[in-house]
Amino acid sequence: MVRVNIDDNLCKGCEMCVISCPRKIIELNKSKINAKGYHPAHITDPQKCTGCGSCAVMCPDVVITLED
Repeated sequence: MVRVNIDDNLCKGCEMCVISCPRKIIELNKSKINAKGYHPAHITDPQKCTGCGSCAVMCPDVVITLED
């Protein structure tokens, strides 16, 4: 299973990963604000992630990484 890591402290909440996810399992965490004052993205259901990497490719700040 592929694990998606999102660096909460660097995420600026641009939602590019949210838009690009074909499974629609990424959203902004409205209950959390990072050090920069943004709502960071998070995976709502890691079990449904296929590891396609669309989120990581679309992230303009390279805060998303995939790991096996």
